Amino acid sequence: MTLVQRYRFQAMLGVEIARPSADDPRTSRRQAQYHLLTGPAVALAALIGLMLWVVGLVAATVYIWVWQLPLEWRLAHHGYSVTAAYVMGAGLAVLALATWVCHGLARLDAFAATRLLGPTRAELLERRVEDLTESRAGMVEAADAERRRIERDLHDGAQQRLVAMAVHLGLAKATLGELPEDARKVIEDAHREAKEAISELGDLVRGLHPAVLEDRGLDAALSGLAERVPLPVQLNVELAERPSPTVEAVAYFVVSEALTNVIKHAGASRVEVTVGRVGDTLLVLVSDDGCGGADSAGGTGLSGLAKRVASADGTFALSSPAGGPTVLTVTLPCGS
Repeated sequence: MTLVQRYRFQAMLGVEIARPSADDPRTSRRQAQYHLLTGPAVALAALIGLMLWVVGLVAATVYIWVWQLPLEWRLAHHGYSVTAAYVMGAGLAVLALATWVCHGLARLDAFAATRLLGPTRAELLERRVEDLTESRAGMVEAADAERRRIERDLHDGAQQRLVAMAVHLGLAKATLGELPEDARKVIEDAHREAKEAISELGDLVRGLHPAVLEDRGLDAALSGLAERVPLPVQLNVELAERPSPTVEAVAYFVVSEALTNVIKHAGASRVEVTVGRVGDTLLVLVSDDGCGGADSAGGTGLSGLAKRVASADGTFALSSPAGGPTVLTVTLPCGS
């Protein structure tokens, strides 16, 4: 019966009633309330509206009925036209009332059916949240894929051209011995600038999405990152299986930015990084023995880090009392 009602509202009023969750125990009770209470009440009101239409239509066409009477009766009751005019006016008013009642009744019926035959407000909000979550996850994955594409383009394009240019400049410096001092200095400066550009571009590529992260996973990528840090880094990575590429990218970004902040601001002598999976959550801990006092609102990149974590539905917590230690805790949902 509920299917019939949904079809009726869709066909006659253009109102589409979504299906409620079958797991909700209130669904059957709400449907029974509509069919046993609201439906009969609406049907009774519709019958009253139909009666108004009939009465109004008969009264509005009173002159047609009067002209069906014999001519002798109309001549004998010559004042009937005034009375018929009043009756016709009343009939038109009843028709207008009937129209208003039917429109209002249709809206009331659609409202009741939407509330009782469709999902609850809480269920609609839950579905909306799920849609937004899926949409945001799709955008995060698309952004991560775009970062990987940029990394590949830089690595295979611009970086290779810079390497070739540096090689040619090096060969020119080594083989062209009889050059004026000014020309030799220009070649040496260009060679040095090319090597520095290659180094900076390599750092940029690794910051975007290092190739080792995609090829060998988070453990290998973080190991390479720890080796480049001018501080002792104790790295503990325990992952039975790889999380999704998006979660891996966010985790790598968290550790990379955290280590950068430690080097620039903490004055620490050692850093400890722990990455592990607890149920369906990836846990990332970065702690140092520096001076502390770090603030996510202090413009040290931590606010952007917190936003990046939030984009993956993760949590971000920072403990950094004055004098240290500083502990950064990030959790990222990675599913089963």
